[in-house]
Amino acid sequence: MTTENFHELLKQIQKIKCETQILELKSAGKGCPKRLYDTLSSFSNQDDGGILVFGIDEENGYAESGVYDPQDLQKKIAEQCLQMEPPVRPLMTVLQKDGKNFVAAEIPGIDLVERPCYYKGQGRLKGSFTRIGDNDQPMTEYEIYSYEAFRKKYQDDIRTVPRAGLSSLNQEKLTEYILRLRTGKPNLSHLPEQDIYELMSITRNSEFTLSAVMLFGLYPQAYFPQLCITAVVVPGHEIGTVGALGERFLDNERIEGNIPEMLECALQFVRRNMKTKTIIHSDSGKREDRTDYPMTAVRETIVNALVHRDYSMHTEGMPIQILMFEDRMEIHNPGGIYGRLRIDQLGKMQPDTRNPVLAAALEVAGITENRYSGIPTIRREFARLGMREPKFSSERGHFVVTFYKEMHILAKKTGGHDADTDNLLLFCQTPRTRKEICDYLGLTSTSYAIQVYVMPLVEQGLIRLSIPDKPKSTKQLYYSDK
Repeated sequence: MTTENFHELLKQIQKIKCETQILELKSAGKGCPKRLYDTLSSFSNQDDGGILVFGIDEENGYAESGVYDPQDLQKKIAEQCLQMEPPVRPLMTVLQKDGKNFVAAEIPGIDLVERPCYYKGQGRLKGSFTRIGDNDQPMTEYEIYSYEAFRKKYQDDIRTVPRAGLSSLNQEKLTEYILRLRTGKPNLSHLPEQDIYELMSITRNSEFTLSAVMLFGLYPQAYFPQLCITAVVVPGHEIGTVGALGERFLDNERIEGNIPEMLECALQFVRRNMKTKTIIHSDSGKREDRTDYPMTAVRETIVNALVHRDYSMHTEGMPIQILMFEDRMEIHNPGGIYGRLRIDQLGKMQPDTRNPVLAAALEVAGITENRYSGIPTIRREFARLGMREPKFSSERGHFVVTFYKEMHILAKKTGGHDADTDNLLLFCQTPRTRKEICDYLGLTSTSYAIQVYVMPLVEQGLIRLSIPDKPKSTKQLYYSDK
């Protein structure tokens, strides 16, 4: 950091007057803080690292109080950095301002294979921290394990299930799978069946693996009760909301079975709890039945959850969750993003695979393509229908996909769909262009505004086109008779 950048950082601190995900403030007016270990750990364990700024008195309105001795302070900071494993290598910057000295210590994020960085005095389990907002919080045992699992390439999908035997599997499906494996593979086709079992990780040392149980098991939940899907429909916008009769859930199902069975039952649950509306396209006259959410995207998301969830002992007590609210659907998946992939890279680059054997087996079974096309397909389906883009989030070992319902008129303007419809119809008493309507609705995409908010009213005959024979004309105007 240059001294000019340090000056700008101090100005920014006075503006925001708070700590952030990558900024920690310390006063250090009378000496070096004795415990920097938590922040050194949490900054080191995130990609962007972080900056410790010494000389800011947070308890006194973020006053620029300065530090006691910049030279000794740097020495003491370095000493604490050496107590970390792996050792932290800070970049120090000293700045004098208005007769006061300030010190900044830039903490680089360490490589994923070296994480977690922890304080040696407490050990890996107690000395590892993660940054949540402006707080340093102890890592969970699972968060620590997830780094180790990636570093050592653990394959939890092929850990053995000692109690499982051939009689507990659907032998017809298993035989069909072996036939598929042998097809087009001459070197494999001549091997004895038991050798194929071992080679393809159906068994390990003659014990069936978790992948085999989850793919072909007659009832996998006998061994793993929570490796299932729980699906609920909530009568409101948040868990805890109750319906008119005091009901917490409008529908509630525990979905069990092997992966193909759970996939089919989960899709049935979503289908029966979605509304279907019929749309007659004004330009072509074609009829289209449209559900609240595109089923192709729903299927891809549930498949991804079943294939890529964490199957380690740390998460085997956590089911996949499908939560359907009035305005959205959330699919919660135990296990955050695996490996080096970031949220903003989803669907844009090839990811590391947490369960490679399971993913390959599902490809052979014809359930998934295993070509990393799931996220692009989900996004494309929502874009095709002019719907709001899905949200993907990964926090502390938990991955969530959120689908938003198609909203015909922005309810946030007046708090009700009918009032919004009236407002838009009044606005369109004067013929309006696409851009004018888009700006009125507070949106950035004209195609989204027209497809989602205007065309439903056109189909109802409430809004008319100035050039009805050329609905896609760039000179098109939209108007109402209200």
